[in-house]
Amino acid sequence: MKKGLIFIAFSTLFFSTMEIAIKLVATEFNPMQLNFLRFLIGSIILAPLALRHLKGSGFTLDRSKLLYFLFSGFMCVVVSMTFFQMAIVYSKASIVAILFSCNAVFVIPFAYFFLKEKLTKLSVVSLIISLIGMICIVNPKNLTNVTGITLSLIAAVTFALYGIIGRKGSLKYGFDGIVQSSFSFLTGSIELLVLILITKIGFVANWLQGAGLSQFASIPVLQGISWSTFPALIYLGVFVTGLGFSFYFLAMEATSASTASLVFFIKPALAPILALFILGEAITLNVLSGIVLILAGSCVELISDNRQAKLEKKSRLKTVTGASTAHVR
Repeated sequence: MKKGLIFIAFSTLFFSTMEIAIKLVATEFNPMQLNFLRFLIGSIILAPLALRHLKGSGFTLDRSKLLYFLFSGFMCVVVSMTFFQMAIVYSKASIVAILFSCNAVFVIPFAYFFLKEKLTKLSVVSLIISLIGMICIVNPKNLTNVTGITLSLIAAVTFALYGIIGRKGSLKYGFDGIVQSSFSFLTGSIELLVLILITKIGFVANWLQGAGLSQFASIPVLQGISWSTFPALIYLGVFVTGLGFSFYFLAMEATSASTASLVFFIKPALAPILALFILGEAITLNVLSGIVLILAGSCVELISDNRQAKLEKKSRLKTVTGASTAHVR
């Protein structure tokens, strides 16, 4: 358990500094370029851990699994994380960190509709409290950054959908989180690289510029990498994306999925504090209120998950006991 808590601590630290590190080099890289570089590095760091998990499992990469990884990688790296990168360009790192952490909230209704998972009363309460917290942070009466907030919420919603896709893959193919993330990050990076190369084609670049999307025209691949930006790039790729997810999955192995999820419950509180000291981003009263509410909603969901896990454990024990009794008879 002590080892698991150490893994949770490191994962929380790396994930809580993600938006800050991106903000520090956001002007040096194109959002899609930085997205490609950090997830490519992250997939390489995760690969040894994933291969260790696959050892002796009889895993084969057939057409069905490849299509699955291509789809999950597209949803995570190309869609969700691109919106996430752009959100940091247009908004404060602390706001993006808080709103993106709410992806766990969006998983609740998605799991109900797509996975037919039971929607408990506590889950509904958690959803309502967290939504009120998001409204406090967004502050509709003084909404000055519509673009940044919209991009943050789209990133959170699409990442929640990626989570649902991951659960479906786990149920169908028996993947664990490490294998799922490693292969999805790699395929997503390759897909993003293809899209980046397409934007360099003359008529495509001209069309994008004419449509007012010059940020997506002729996207560089290696431009911007220098001695001044290299440390931040390595930190994002190796520590945040690679080791951050590695420690998160190792925490799951050492404790449980519910306990490891504390990472995303602590991040909304820790990230704004780090942004205050590193970037000088002030924490306003409405943001502070939103943080408290989101943490409260997360705690309610954690209680709901633990209660549901205990009920399922009791149900399994009853089934085993009943089967044993019937066998004796």
